[in-house]
Amino acid sequence: MSLAQKTTTGILWNFAEQLSKRGIGIVVTLLLARFLAPDDYGLVAMMAVFLAIADSIMDLGFNQALIRKKEATDSDFSTAFYTNLALGGLSYLLLFISAPFIAMFYEEPRLVILVRVVGIVILINSFQIVQSAILSRNLNFKAQLKAAVPATFISGLFAVIMAYIGFGVWSLVAQMIISSLVLTVFLWSMNIWRPTFVFSKEALAEMFGFGSKIFLSGLLDTIFRNIYLVVIAKIFTATIAGHYFFASKIRDLILNQLVNSIQTVTYPALATLQEDDIRLKAGYRKIIQVTTFCLFPIMAIVAALAEPFFTVFLNDQWLPAVPYLQLMCISGLMQPLHSINLNILKVKGRSDLFLYLEIVKKVFIVVVLSISIQFGVIGILVGNIITSILSYLPNSYYSGQLINYPAREQIRDFSPGLLLSGFIALMVYFAVSISTMHALIELLFFGIIAFSMYLIASYAFKLEALKFARQLVKDKLRRNA
Repeated sequence: MSLAQKTTTGILWNFAEQLSKRGIGIVVTLLLARFLAPDDYGLVAMMAVFLAIADSIMDLGFNQALIRKKEATDSDFSTAFYTNLALGGLSYLLLFISAPFIAMFYEEPRLVILVRVVGIVILINSFQIVQSAILSRNLNFKAQLKAAVPATFISGLFAVIMAYIGFGVWSLVAQMIISSLVLTVFLWSMNIWRPTFVFSKEALAEMFGFGSKIFLSGLLDTIFRNIYLVVIAKIFTATIAGHYFFASKIRDLILNQLVNSIQTVTYPALATLQEDDIRLKAGYRKIIQVTTFCLFPIMAIVAALAEPFFTVFLNDQWLPAVPYLQLMCISGLMQPLHSINLNILKVKGRSDLFLYLEIVKKVFIVVVLSISIQFGVIGILVGNIITSILSYLPNSYYSGQLINYPAREQIRDFSPGLLLSGFIALMVYFAVSISTMHALIELLFFGIIAFSMYLIASYAFKLEALKFARQLVKDKLRRNA
């Protein structure tokens, strides 16, 4: 099987994994919202950044280092495994000690026990790093699907039952722990790899040299990606933080599904072409076109239909989150472009530039946030859109330098889908605002009309991205015939 075929198959399997997980996740999230209050989500929002930081410390970029390494040996895997276990223990210890200070910062005493219990997830996750890296290196996303779906389903079922009984925020904590535990058990049951009693200082130094910069970049990204939650949870009420956090979960369930599928598969696949700039550019050009062609209409139309969606599936207590979700969907339009451009730096081994770009973009965030915060949550979200647009400029600059794929060419590739999606979404938004139909009818009718218009217009205008997407599907069907 050629690299292109393996990449396509990997994307489809990873997309199936994300679709299954996100599909179950959406159902679970909507059910939990029926039984939980915004305050419960607000408490989880307060912990989110600290958990994410601890998880980054536990990984230390070794996952990415293992994937990129051309000839990874058992010594490399074992060294990474023991290092991640040690870092996992250190991360949990830091969380345990910091719990009272986190509670003091938010003036929320319940966070002490919550942080110390949910931090167990970090210890469990440390057992997954090498297993996941090996599967990703081999583009074996079918195996990851077999592990991820049961973990999502079982943890979601437990969470919904606990929420129904009345456990409140603890149902969300249980969901995180059970999901991580079940996923780890399934990965190890596949007998992918077993550690040996080997530890190489040379392997550690090599992986740390690359992974440390990815870690620092990821740490910066984690902190600043969650800085909005920290600021909102600190300045505003737990209820508002809960609305914001819930809207971000809905957005991520949609956004991360496709972005993660593309990024997870293309990084190990195209890492094998890191010396061939011409083929790299051709590969990434198709990735950008297909990814944005699929993602832009979904995000734009979800924003347009957010109000009827919330009305149909959620209680009235969640309606204040509607404008939050709409603005998040707009800022999320740039996410695949950020991810793909940064992926190019990792493939080329330029983790130094990766770190440099993260620092530059964080300066953008600080400046814009310091101005937008005075306009409340809506102002912060509008500022996030501005930051996302500004961040694209430095992200795309080095793609032009490294593989001769500058921003002007990228914009030419994705702008037709963006303009078409935006136009259709605006039409849907105004149609919903004047409609007197039942919310469920609005959701179904306008949703079907919008996506049909997008596909028909794409065909009529002969968008190149549509041709690529159709070819991917045809190739997959032909191989399965």
